[in-house]
Amino acid sequence: MATVNFLFRSTKDKAPLNLRLLYRFNNEDYVIGAKTKFEVSKTYWNKQHKQKRPKDIKIINRQAEVNQELNKIENHVLKAFNNADPLAVDKEWLQLQIEYYYNPPQQGRKIPTNLVDYIDFYIEVRQHEIKPASVTKFNVIKHKMERFQLQRKKPILIKEINENFKREFAEYYRSQNYSINTTQRELGLIKTFCKHARSLDVETHPQLDKLRLEKEKVNKIYLSFEELEQIEKTKGLPEHLENAKDWLIVSCYTGQRISDFMRFTDEMIRIEEGKHLLEFTQKKTSKIMTVPLHKKALEILDKRKGKFPRAISDQRYNDYIKEVCREAKLNTMTAGSMQVETEPESGIYRKENGTYQKWKLVTSHIGRRSFATNFYGKLPTSYLIYITGHSTEAMFLNYIGKSNKDMALEIANYF
Repeated sequence: MATVNFLFRSTKDKAPLNLRLLYRFNNEDYVIGAKTKFEVSKTYWNKQHKQKRPKDIKIINRQAEVNQELNKIENHVLKAFNNADPLAVDKEWLQLQIEYYYNPPQQGRKIPTNLVDYIDFYIEVRQHEIKPASVTKFNVIKHKMERFQLQRKKPILIKEINENFKREFAEYYRSQNYSINTTQRELGLIKTFCKHARSLDVETHPQLDKLRLEKEKVNKIYLSFEELEQIEKTKGLPEHLENAKDWLIVSCYTGQRISDFMRFTDEMIRIEEGKHLLEFTQKKTSKIMTVPLHKKALEILDKRKGKFPRAISDQRYNDYIKEVCREAKLNTMTAGSMQVETEPESGIYRKENGTYQKWKLVTSHIGRRSFATNFYGKLPTSYLIYITGHSTEAMFLNYIGKSNKDMALEIANYF
């Protein structure tokens, strides 16, 4: 038998409640969480919601309103659970049921059973919870699958995504010069679409969950403190490169994505106890962040009379920082991958592994990785994870390329 309860899990004063589904299946207990869209205040939830006999009529009315809505959500989820296969129930299934509570699917609408059409369906159903960047990524995969279908001369049916499909898929990506890691990552997303379809009773293949492709180990490119000093000392740059150079320094000492640091303004800064704190909302995660400004970032602000550098487009920033690093003579031959045109004037680019002068491998993401790598071991890992926004320590360590051997050597320093 399943039960539902609700929790207030936010640090904000007002936020949507989280729903927790608890059930037992095959002698094993399961607890799955998802977020509702029903907002309450932290004060109400912690101090007023469970009052037995409140005397304040406002609290009485609020309790009735909240309980009525939560009962509706609970009944909706439990009804869906009773009609579902417990093996298909996971976090995504639960979030989907909550989405259906607010936006019920049109009656009689047929759910697609081929992959290409289902990607459109998936984007539509989850439109209120996925970011525009994710929609773009999903559409890129859809267009690749459309081309794949044309080559194989038959549609990609969800129920036929199995080991044979995986081999065919990998071979097609190889023929199109996509990297091993692109192939591995996009197979994972295809599995996500199929599992979502399974939660809606679309037939999937028994082999789906076990489909795997190995990742290729890639060199984690970052700028060391010595290289950053080399960049700082580079003089005589034209204004547009000086502007990009300053952004590069800021990014390497704040650890944020370009979608965030390129929006930094002096209005986001406040001073508390003599410390400069930068507060902003991450574009990708919607998390409100407060990070301290490193002295190197403050030097850029002092140089620019309290202002951040001038904002530029992502593409120009990527182009300009390569030029900056070339002027800084970062010429060390370095293993990595870079976008290379497959044929002259084809306009088609793919990542190609090789050994290149380091400045050629510099991209907008290098600031975030440089921050995480340079300060690892100098700051507590929990602090670094807070600033970079990684979900777990394991994800963070993989991000900076730390292996079990590296971890063992780090631990040995304490013996």
